[in-house]
Amino acid sequence: MLSVVFIHGLTGHRENTWTSPTATDPWPKSLLPARISNVRVLTFGYDATIADWRSILSNNIVGNHAQDLLNALADLRGEDDSNARPIIFVCHSIGGLVCEYALVSSSQHPEKHLRAVSQSTKGIIFLGTPHHSPGLAVRAERLCGSIGILWQVDLSTIRVLRQDSEVLSRTQDSFHTMIQSRNSGDRRPVEITCFYEELLTSTVGIIVPQESAMLPGYRSIGIRSNHQDMTKFASPEEAGFMAICAEIQRWVKEMSPLTAVCEAGFRGHRSSQTFQWRGGETNSIL
Repeated sequence: MLSVVFIHGLTGHRENTWTSPTATDPWPKSLLPARISNVRVLTFGYDATIADWRSILSNNIVGNHAQDLLNALADLRGEDDSNARPIIFVCHSIGGLVCEYALVSSSQHPEKHLRAVSQSTKGIIFLGTPHHSPGLAVRAERLCGSIGILWQVDLSTIRVLRQDSEVLSRTQDSFHTMIQSRNSGDRRPVEITCFYEELLTSTVGIIVPQESAMLPGYRSIGIRSNHQDMTKFASPEEAGFMAICAEIQRWVKEMSPLTAVCEAGFRGHRSSQTFQWRGGETNSIL
């Protein structure tokens, strides 16, 4: 069984980030199963409210979210005995950094069930993730301005993010080392595709430029939308949706037939003070 895990970014939400204003359901639930059958879709949510900007922008909080993601996903896989199930991550904005941090932590962890998360990762789709951290503070400042809340984020918060950029850079270096190690070994390499925004926001323009959203040596694809709307699709005919599906479909075909056969389903993660995966009926959101 294949799991596709969706991770939103700052100010995002496990459902709303993936829901078009003209749709009633997030596209991973309403559109994805028709294009890519036999996958289980999971959404991971965390507290990314405006009131939490002062702390959420620091690397410690990014690391905490990453650890919560790793623990929650490993626990879920242990509950239904799916530790060998392949994983594809779909990450928006700084949610991609949370994913990278979690996979680095997983790859270095002494406990087998936690280490299995990175070992089972087959592909990652980054949507507007700023991979080059020297400009991360500027990107965050632009993101704040794009949704009209810059006045709530003081200069000390931006300075903290600038300081933490060095730590995030080291984390990304570790992530790239881990990926290169996988790619040069006997195991199947981790597939990565980076999507970048092509349209400006109405207030601050491009939030994550193409050069920041790209990773050298990996495929990059533009989405004809701005940073906040590049995750929202209402129709299966939208070019961005079709491009994302095409990447996942290609990766699934490259897996062995046994790992690609699974049942469709949708699970959600409910944000709370502590992170817990919540089970439920298939094709439903909690």
